[in-house]
Amino acid sequence: MKISIIGAGSMFTRHLTVDILTIEGLDQGVLALVDIDPKRLELAKKLVEMIIAKTGKNWQVIASTDRREVLADSDFVINQIEVSGLETVRLDYEIPLKYGVKQCIGDTLGPGGLFKTLRTLPPWMEIVRDIEELAPKATILNYTNPMSAVVLATTRITDLPVVGLCHSVQGSSRQLAEYLDVPYEELEWECAGINHMAWFTRLEHKGRDMYPVLKEKAKDPQLLARDPVRLDAMLYLGAFVTESSGHFSEYIPYYRKRQELIDQHCGQGYNGETGFYATQWPTWRANNDRAIQELISGERELTLERSYEYAALIIEAMVKDQPAVIYGNVKNTGLIENLPQDGIVEVACMINRNGINPCYFGRLPEQLAALNRSNMAFFELAVEAVLQRDREMAMHALMVDPLTAAVCSLGEIKAMFDELYQAQRDYIPALK
Repeated sequence: MKISIIGAGSMFTRHLTVDILTIEGLDQGVLALVDIDPKRLELAKKLVEMIIAKTGKNWQVIASTDRREVLADSDFVINQIEVSGLETVRLDYEIPLKYGVKQCIGDTLGPGGLFKTLRTLPPWMEIVRDIEELAPKATILNYTNPMSAVVLATTRITDLPVVGLCHSVQGSSRQLAEYLDVPYEELEWECAGINHMAWFTRLEHKGRDMYPVLKEKAKDPQLLARDPVRLDAMLYLGAFVTESSGHFSEYIPYYRKRQELIDQHCGQGYNGETGFYATQWPTWRANNDRAIQELISGERELTLERSYEYAALIIEAMVKDQPAVIYGNVKNTGLIENLPQDGIVEVACMINRNGINPCYFGRLPEQLAALNRSNMAFFELAVEAVLQRDREMAMHALMVDPLTAAVCSLGEIKAMFDELYQAQRDYIPALK
């Protein structure tokens, strides 16, 4: 068993390693760590060695800043890269702000999401080519955002199996159980859509439809303040969405186009605070490095509690032929009938020794599908802009972005795009 983690300096490495090393019966193997930052790579290596020692298992760790040195014969490759994030996060936020586009996160759609796509996909596609050459039997597990764009690009350039993994379905379903005051194990639900915008189309407890209950509870100002955009949107659209209020507010045109709407519907932090990601992300990264150092030094206790991330569940199900269900981002091969058939959708997937087997869902309610399609059009244009090295296509992606289009004219969007492109030329391979 060999598992490679690309971008091992990420905050995910600790949790994913604990999850993998606590799989019963998976007692030996190789963890290959890759990061272009040697300091963060060394921290990750020491942390993984500590986790192995604590589990008492016979795993080996290899690490390199050159992925080609360690990728060979990997069974799984976990992607969690971040490309030039520290250098560009303020540009992604501050330039659009001049044009009235007020982002909360800006890592998936909008100006920030577009330019993160333009930065991330070229190096990722080079990594995929190396995986094809050195580990042709590998399964790719992607955690990097923009999730839909990364997975879409991967499906366009390789036949290697790939699935995009988020934690929004697991997290949101647990939140719903809490909001409804029912045991999580007793909550029955169906969920489908796209990453960061999948919909709970069925929500039941012991045969009872829980949406009337949730809609009544949403009238409580205290509960509404905890999740303001999602609960408000649910009242009008008829379904609860998987991503946080702050993220979701950027993917639709209703909540961030005027300051009074932001004031009315958006709260602090992940609930929709303008500039939250740009302001906080460098601090989060520094805090993550500090937390790893404290774990290594013994100042902070290292625990072996398994998370609800899906990577280890997939590995366990495939290796042990122990079927499991996860929610993954995969190519839409008729899975959701009223979404583009060559795009990326988030649906239930059965995992077993045969790998990742996406499950047919059917049709989404049309109002929900329409909102998904608006986002998928953005991803299609952004990904093809990279694949074709087409600057105009990248600009058109920004023109169909729901939030940007709600705020700006076409001329303003072109001016914003040109300014962003000029500011980030050192981080983006040239577009024609």
